[in-house]
Amino acid sequence: CWMVQEQCCVTVLEDNMCTTGIDLAKEQRACDDLFSNTCETKTTKMCCDCCLLGKVAQEQGLSCDHTLSVGYQCSLVFRACCVDGASDNQTAADETVENGENSVLSDQCQGKCVHRCVGNDTCACFKGFKLKPDGKSCDDINECLLGASNCRAGERCINTEGSFRCQREVSCGTGYELTDSNNCKDIDECETGIHNCGPEFQCQNTQGSFRCTPKVKCGTGYIQDALGNCIDINECLSQTGPCHRGQVCVNTAGSYICQRNSVNCGRGYHLNEEGSRCVDIDECKGPEKVCTGHSCINLVGSYRCECESGYIFNSITRTCEDINECRHYPGRLCAHKCENTLGSYKCSCTMGFKLAADGRNCDDLNECESNPCSQECANVYGSYQCYCRRGYQLSDIDGVTCEDIDECALPTGGHICSYRCHNTPGSFHCSCPVIGYTLAHNGRSCQDIDECVTGTHTCTENQSCFNVQGGFKCLSFDCPNNYRRVGETAPRLERSDTIRCIKSCQPSDVACVLDPTHSVSHTFISLPTFREFTKPEEIVFLRTTVPAYGSYHLGSYDVKFDILEGNLENAFDIIKRVENGLYVGVVRQVKPVIGPMVTVLKLSMRNLTTQGDSGQNIINVHVFVSEFWF
Repeated sequence: CWMVQEQCCVTVLEDNMCTTGIDLAKEQRACDDLFSNTCETKTTKMCCDCCLLGKVAQEQGLSCDHTLSVGYQCSLVFRACCVDGASDNQTAADETVENGENSVLSDQCQGKCVHRCVGNDTCACFKGFKLKPDGKSCDDINECLLGASNCRAGERCINTEGSFRCQREVSCGTGYELTDSNNCKDIDECETGIHNCGPEFQCQNTQGSFRCTPKVKCGTGYIQDALGNCIDINECLSQTGPCHRGQVCVNTAGSYICQRNSVNCGRGYHLNEEGSRCVDIDECKGPEKVCTGHSCINLVGSYRCECESGYIFNSITRTCEDINECRHYPGRLCAHKCENTLGSYKCSCTMGFKLAADGRNCDDLNECESNPCSQECANVYGSYQCYCRRGYQLSDIDGVTCEDIDECALPTGGHICSYRCHNTPGSFHCSCPVIGYTLAHNGRSCQDIDECVTGTHTCTENQSCFNVQGGFKCLSFDCPNNYRRVGETAPRLERSDTIRCIKSCQPSDVACVLDPTHSVSHTFISLPTFREFTKPEEIVFLRTTVPAYGSYHLGSYDVKFDILEGNLENAFDIIKRVENGLYVGVVRQVKPVIGPMVTVLKLSMRNLTTQGDSGQNIINVHVFVSEFWF
């Protein structure tokens, strides 16, 4: 069915492309624009060129029936365009010329007929169509509905464009195929090679099937088997028998012989010495041990064996055969597995058990007594289980060996220790950088050593010691001119991480008084290396005493925060928010910074009123970024 659909689709596409070429020839009278090498363009250009040939023939007064060796479809397009476009559709290319028409036609209907013009402004339709009321168009005749088909009994009528076809309703059956004429035709399996005759046979076709005939002809007294081999015929087995009464038939290769009949004794008898009658054979006294290993009892014309325990006498083979106790009494002799032996049976146990003293039941075997595990062993019923101590895991290969767990290589190994992880048999230990850190009490985290508190720094008396992650910084700050250090007149009782200088002007120093900067402060902060960020990290808080009244235009105060210098790669920003009714400036780290890195953020805190700028405070934040994340 899909093949028919595909062919129908291709046919429709070719018709549409050809119609496009005809229209192009009639409208533009040129086909040079069709230069593409695709299949569709080739069809369009062919129909365009053939139509141009037809129009040239019409203009030169040549016959529209002129025979051209340009192919069937091109000839049809040539004639359609030669008669001045009897139809603008591709169906015009399918118009045929009836016998007796003039060799030179002129369209007397002026191109209004869809199929053909018969003269005197009268249109007509092709066979299988009828003229519509408009006198120009044609409708398909459904022969199936009108009963105008000639389909036979067992065939179904299917209407087609301009015609119909008959389709068989019942399949042909095995060995036959349906022909184009809707008839069943025998399939020659021998010719098509779909038979299954062997190499020694010849295939002969029959109606609806085939027959395999042997290639080799066997001689007299032989017959061919299924494999094509010649085998001897035992003539003596025929119902009538080839020999006369009183004769015995003896089969031979390819033939037989008839011998004179003599006295034959039945089984268990033999001729007496005179050869006149048959007497009993005492099989128990013969040279052959008929009851090997068992007692023999002679009977008239036969014998019987008294079998030992575990055996039974077979009256057909007349021997003692072993009794398979495991098959006769399944599940009743042994607790686990039963194995038959000659004259008896033997019980055995599955792995993890041992045979009990009664030879039938099974007791659990304590495998742990043989120390199969490398560390710990737990006996279970019918088996055992090995397990390992902390820091080890059971091997996936043998299930008994305990292997060290490399905690440092686990997916979470990078988070077990703050700095470095060192695997040991059954455990691990963490270490910290040699300088500036010490291992915390939990044995995993690295704790910064505050050299400024422990007194292990090397700062002079004129320097201030500032602790940073993994070290310390000795900094010396001098206040600018006209500024003095807060608390400088009194001795420093404790260490402070912030140094503040406030403006101190002479009464006559107008420039100093007008300087808008009221104070200059120095503070510092130590940060770890942030390699990933999920949200901004708040690092410095600038708290003010300015209340946030919410209405700047009603005479309230406002504060503006800015970063003036030191914002490398824009890794920091500053925002303003209200806490407890007061303005607070918050410095945030918004981008990852890889240490070690040092920068000084120069911050401005400007006080604003409705009268204008009332001054500012400068805060220098010394930022020390460690090379480590902890």
